[in-house]
This record gives sequence, structure tokens and C-alpha cells, in this order.
Amino acid sequence: MSWNLGTPVNTALLLYILYTVQRILLPSQKISSEVATEFKSNYTWMPKSHPPTVLFKSYTPKTLQPFDGVKNKRILLAISGMVFDVTAGANFYGPDGMYGNFAGRDASRGMAKQSFSEDMLTAVDQPLDKLEDLTTAEIDNMKGWIDHFTNKYVVCGKLVENDAA
Repeated sequence: MSWNLGTPVNTALLLYILYTVQRILLPSQKISSEVATEFKSNYTWMPKSHPPTVLFKSYTPKTLQPFDGVKNKRILLAISGMVFDVTAGANFYGPDGMYGNFAGRDASRGMAKQSFSEDMLTAVDQPLDKLEDLTTAEIDNMKGWIDHFTNKYVVCGKLVENDAA
């Protein structure tokens, strides 16, 4: 089989290869002076406002309590010492949500035991729940919730004892 430039397919292929090599070796120097602000279908490249800044800090049960979605629009809850900003999930963690009693509180025991009752919560003026009586399955369940929250919400602090802050 020989290479023959006389056939139209070979000629077209050679021209395409030369054009492609030229585009790679000598790219266009044309730079647009316009800044892209919109895309088709009214999609804007710029957000309407800057998302709120989240400062990582230490919370005690007492300082965490106001972030319950009632006293404060921001909703925080803690699991195993990690404080999550769950404001984006207000329909679940807000005052009328099914997990609403965990808002502004340490939800570790309730999440571990899959119980949403009030008796799963430690009083805010008491020491943190050490969770020493949990079974291995309950600890694994709590770790599953931590993974879920870590992937879905912002970790905004750590939970410490009342006298530590």
C-alpha cells in the first residue's frame, strides 16, 4: 500500500493534520477585553451575594444553645465534639423539623441511638455526655451520622465543657 496525495481522502487528511499542528504550535493570540458576566439562559457567573463567612470557634453547651433556629436564624448542632452549621437543612433541624430538638444542642446520644426524644439530650448546665455506655453498633451509627454531616454541612467549631471557654 502506497501513500498517494492524488486521492481526495489523503489530501483532505493531510490538510487537516497540517491545520491541527499549526493550531497547536501557533495558537491564536486574540484575548477578549470583555469580562464574562453571564451565560446563556440567564445563568450568572457571579453570586448575588457573598456567602456568609464562618469562623471556626469553640462552643460550650450554653453558648451553642441560642443557635436553635428560634432565637437565632443560624442553626448549629454538635455530634461527638464537632459543631455543624445545619442552617441549610432548616426544614429538618429548624423549630418545626423532625430533628428540631437537636438544634443548638449536643445531638451525639440521640444520633447514636436513633432516638429524637428530649431525654437523649444532656442539660446545657451539665458536663458533656461522655457516651461511655454506648454499644459498638451505636458508636458506629454515630460515626455514620458524623460522615453524613461532614459531607453535607460546614464544620464550624468544636464543643467543649462549659468552664473551658
